[in-house]
Amino acid sequence: MRGLVNTRRPVRQTLVQLKLLHRYNATIVPDDDVYRGMLKSAKEHLAWCKLDAETAKSILSNRAELSDGRKFDETKLKEFGYASYSELATALTEGRASLGKDLGFRQFFRLSPPRGGFKRSIRRQYGEGGILGPNKDLPKIVEKMV
Repeated sequence: MRGLVNTRRPVRQTLVQLKLLHRYNATIVPDDDVYRGMLKSAKEHLAWCKLDAETAKSILSNRAELSDGRKFDETKLKEFGYASYSELATALTEGRASLGKDLGFRQFFRLSPPRGGFKRSIRRQYGEGGILGPNKDLPKIVEKMV
């Protein structure tokens, strides 16, 4: 949510490892201890939640790019063995697929600022009235950004 400007070195390294180099970028990572630790170490700059299939389908169908920067379309989807974006979204939410290694996607999605703006502060944690850190309202915000 905030980018790499004026960040501490360990936080910047974490954001680089997550491929979140610019503001309003999103990525899909597995739900394991290593990634949870990375998210917690950079919680002043990130918002995250558990991925649901509907949000994943929306992001994939509108913002997915191949590793060379070209737009991803449904004809390429069949080459990777998936019939639709819904099937790929469920595979990503269950952890059966990953963006970069298996599918040849860029490991991040470029999103736009949310239509209508943020309703909460972008400088505070979710528990303090902001959007950063673990955020259960993040799918609603992402839908406005896609």
